[in-house]
Amino acid sequence: MTTTTPTIKVKLVRSPIGCKESHRATVRGLGLRKLGSVRELQDTPAVRGMINKVSYLVQVL
Repeated sequence: MTTTTPTIKVKLVRSPIGCKESHRATVRGLGLRKLGSVRELQDTPAVRGMINKVSYLVQVL
């Protein structure tokens, strides 16, 4: 019996240069490096909070 955990795809659409240091750290914590990079992450409240914090830099696909 396998249970698939729900996932979210997140894409970095704006550069974190010039943003707060904590926002840059959040982007790195999400695993995003370059513009246009995409990561598939588990849909947890912690990840949702990180996405909400830097919502102006990322796009949920």
